[in-house]
Amino acid sequence: MRFAFLALMLLVCAPRGFAQALPDLGSVGDVVLSPQTERRLGESIVRDIRFRDPTYLDDPEIVDYLSTLGTRLVRANPAARQDFEFFAMRDSVINAFALPGGFVGVNTGLLMMADSESELAAVIGHEVAHVSQRHIARMLGQEQQLQMPMLAALAAALLLGHARPDLAAGAVAATQAGAAQSSLSYSRDFEREADRIGLRTLETAGFDPRAMATMFEKLQRATRVSEDATVPGWLRTHPMTVERIADAENRAANMPYRQHVDSLEFQLVRAKLRAESGEAAGAVAYFRGALREQRYSSEAAAHYGLAAALLRDGKKAEAAAEVARLRAARAESPMVELLDARVKQAAGERAAADALLARAAERYPESRALAYARVAGLRAEGRNDAALAAVAESLRVYPRDAHLYEMQAQTYAALGKRLLQHQAQGEAYALQGSLPAAIEQLQLARSSGDGDFYQLSMVDARLKELRARHAEELRDEKKR
Repeated sequence: MRFAFLALMLLVCAPRGFAQALPDLGSVGDVVLSPQTERRLGESIVRDIRFRDPTYLDDPEIVDYLSTLGTRLVRANPAARQDFEFFAMRDSVINAFALPGGFVGVNTGLLMMADSESELAAVIGHEVAHVSQRHIARMLGQEQQLQMPMLAALAAALLLGHARPDLAAGAVAATQAGAAQSSLSYSRDFEREADRIGLRTLETAGFDPRAMATMFEKLQRATRVSEDATVPGWLRTHPMTVERIADAENRAANMPYRQHVDSLEFQLVRAKLRAESGEAAGAVAYFRGALREQRYSSEAAAHYGLAAALLRDGKKAEAAAEVARLRAARAESPMVELLDARVKQAAGERAAADALLARAAERYPESRALAYARVAGLRAEGRNDAALAAVAESLRVYPRDAHLYEMQAQTYAALGKRLLQHQAQGEAYALQGSLPAAIEQLQLARSSGDGDFYQLSMVDARLKELRARHAEELRDEKKR
């Protein structure tokens, strides 16, 4: 998704002479951008999305699920050698998109449209293939002969298409059609390659390979209602054809039949999104009706959705009763534990909630959502030393989690430990790809006046390392 846009923007924003200096591209390995440059570019784009796009969904439970599913698909793709990061956008448009360097975004509209986990995995596996085959760098090679005014016009049109596809069509038509068609034809080759690799990834990861053709057919049918605001954005940059659907069907037919059972988390994430959409009373009515009429693919998820909707509607006692039913059904998931804790917190049972979160974090150490909730609960009670211990424990599992470093910085600030506060915040910025901000934080740590010799030595060593990295980035930019 958005490969043409990203390629165009890279050229538009590049220093003068960059486009003319690009080499001819002939293979995956013969590309313009180094993997390190792609990663830095991806970090920059994601940072802008996080801080400037109101549809960015900062929900650790949904991110946990997407990361688990995405990691399973990445491991099944032998060409996916870089680190991947998956995130969500609260957007009803049916969409998923890949960014340079291993970043993959998934719209909530796609999560709600997929009727099975295999269908969702088919789209994400396709996006992983775009990254593993380095299609963005290869697109740059194809676009290098286009003139700058053309690139700028196409970039603006495709950027507009993210929010207003109706206006984007006219904007693209206003540019030279020949150049646009050239770009589109090349991207179709990428789509076919991503289809083939994505299908193999789907099968290797243990999902139903027939789900790819099924999902493609659903997406194509959705485009027939062009006035609908939820027309798949995925198809605007992933042109679908009858041949592509038939190819996916034929290839899947030659693979062993596999019936994949949807994970409970897939069902719970969908129930959570439904419980949080629209009016709270409407969500309560929806789940009550689904349970009464047995209109659900997972009874546990329906009870979960009802409990979440009741809690949102302020009906704490009824929410607690639904959680009890959920527990009785033996639905085991970190999402169930966290919902139970939220219900207890809302009822004023903070000690019980903290104890539950501590037990759940031990049982599910891989759940960042539980880790965040546990630290937040301890901080809310003023138990900052315990919160620091919990953060340190989680950082051993996720040493590259920027949010955990931010929580650590906030806790140090509450304790008045300024050097450690700025040091932790600097690590958070470094992990987000903002080296100037990270360097500034370490400089503040250096001058805080409350560090001992050992702490100052650590800060100095890290400051030297980050300055060297930043200088290298600046040198790379000048070379371009």
